[in-house]
Amino acid sequence: MANDFKLVSFKTCPWVQRAAIALREKNIDYDIEYIDRNNRPDWFLAISPHSKVPVLRVCGNESLFESCAIAEYLDEVAEPQLHPQDLIAKAKNRAWTDFLPGFANAISRVAYSDNEEALKENAKVLPKGFEKLEGALEKRGNDGPYFNGPDYSLVDCGYAPFLQRYTFVDNLYPLGVIEQYPLLTKWREAMMARESTHSSTVANFEIEWQQNLIARGRWLGSLVKNAAAAE
Repeated sequence: MANDFKLVSFKTCPWVQRAAIALREKNIDYDIEYIDRNNRPDWFLAISPHSKVPVLRVCGNESLFESCAIAEYLDEVAEPQLHPQDLIAKAKNRAWTDFLPGFANAISRVAYSDNEEALKENAKVLPKGFEKLEGALEKRGNDGPYFNGPDYSLVDCGYAPFLQRYTFVDNLYPLGVIEQYPLLTKWREAMMARESTHSSTVANFEIEWQQNLIARGRWLGSLVKNAAAAE
């Protein structure tokens, strides 16, 4: 019997992972269908207004797009609630999810740099977003480990995929940036330890992510190939 929910995804898309994490945190069973980013089928183009993933199919006849909208929908249809109950805290959480695209873009630009010089130049932008998040984490008035303290939230769902990818970049080419922000470092560690971060992806995901770098001809992918050749 098919599940009521199906995610449509690319194998390495962080925005789909955000929705998948929310599903995992809600203990919702779901199916996932991976499509080719270079050959997007007509049925998908018909249900995704901007031709991007994720799309969440609901009961086979409704299609939701945009990862933030999907996460908000899931938070309203199933427990546990991942948004704070306090209205001010909830509004602040929503504001920080709106901050996410800029943070995500900065990390992605580093990961997909065409050469080492470009990577170093792109990495110079990272502290701008990191400082803002460090300040937000400092203002929460507790020791974490999550964005709101002890309670996991939709903010965590959103940032986890990109903190994970920052870690993957660091594993290939240590940037020495996040270590300057102790609260952000602790948050990253909590996201990397969270079961939903890892169960929301394909198996051997770091390797899959590295292969995507190679396929797209990115400089970090050359480090992967060189390391494999040296073994």
